[in-house]
Amino acid sequence: MKAAVFYEAHQPLVIEEINVSAPIGREVLVRTTASGVCHSDLHYVDGTGTLPGPTVLGHEATGIVEAVGPEVTYVKPGDRIIACPSVFCGECESCLTGNPARCDNRPKRKNEDGPRLRKNDEQIWQFANVSSYAEKMLLHENGIVRVEDDIPHEIMALIGCGVTTGLGATINTAKVTPASTVAVFGCGGVGLSAIQGAAICGARMIIAIDINEFKLKTALQLGATHIVDASSRDPVQGIQDLTSGGVDFSFEALGMKQTAEQAYESLRRGGTATIIGVLPEGEKVEINGNSLLREKKLQGSIMGSNRFRVDMPIYIELYKQGRLKLDEMVTRRGRLEDVNEAFRAMKAGEVARTVLVFD
Repeated sequence: MKAAVFYEAHQPLVIEEINVSAPIGREVLVRTTASGVCHSDLHYVDGTGTLPGPTVLGHEATGIVEAVGPEVTYVKPGDRIIACPSVFCGECESCLTGNPARCDNRPKRKNEDGPRLRKNDEQIWQFANVSSYAEKMLLHENGIVRVEDDIPHEIMALIGCGVTTGLGATINTAKVTPASTVAVFGCGGVGLSAIQGAAICGARMIIAIDINEFKLKTALQLGATHIVDASSRDPVQGIQDLTSGGVDFSFEALGMKQTAEQAYESLRRGGTATIIGVLPEGEKVEINGNSLLREKKLQGSIMGSNRFRVDMPIYIELYKQGRLKLDEMVTRRGRLEDVNEAFRAMKAGEVARTVLVFD
């Protein structure tokens, strides 16, 4: 099959033929129909995160089941599915207490079973339990959700990561309350999803912060009530001026030390800042310790604290109702061969989301 392979940071992905193994046990072979291009992948291409090569990146995807392992009971060939990086075991303490996104024992192949992906005799690493920049994906059945609704594949793909991460951070992690005030730092796919989540939760003021005019305009279209252009003013001061002291909830969706600290500083007393973005490995976030006596909180969110087989059908229903706007988030469509251009456009701030569409 054809795949886009990552070999090392600061180099373009290479389109080449690789092999995918047949499904065993509870594995599912899926023909990829669409894959979003997420900023988490760009972290490794840019070298802000470390990753061994060769690896097939991509983790925000949808597809159609082609074959299943002998122990699979959840899906059958022909089923439409959304892939999710939060594959869960269903047996550890986190899973059994209703927190599968924190799974302590994610299922994976045993060494004696061989790799899922390879080129000739060389192992190709699978990224985030998915590797969707490829014509086929070999997934564990606990890493997919079956979709019965007939909605476009490029829309379903967004739900697999960006939407679940941003929307879930507001609904599941922070539990944004009606009539509250919210600030979202970063208006890419995840940040725009957080903005929509805040609107769905009933926030009365939603402030979008970015330095890119296109992204700020898109944020207003998707639910933001106010914007702060951080290229021309201090965002914390801008938020305090709009709110007379700070917001109830803030969300950092960029993965930067400075904006993570600004998200915390923008809070009113008793406010909660939630870090969604992937910060560089080893990066520390510094806050004023005395400010904790104002009952301000700093917390993280992994994949929107999702219970994805429960959450994703809900998000699909919100989309069908017109309350969750996803068509507007797909700025560009491309083919697998366009993946490097998609990364360039993301870095340039030209897109909310690019989706790669497969035959």
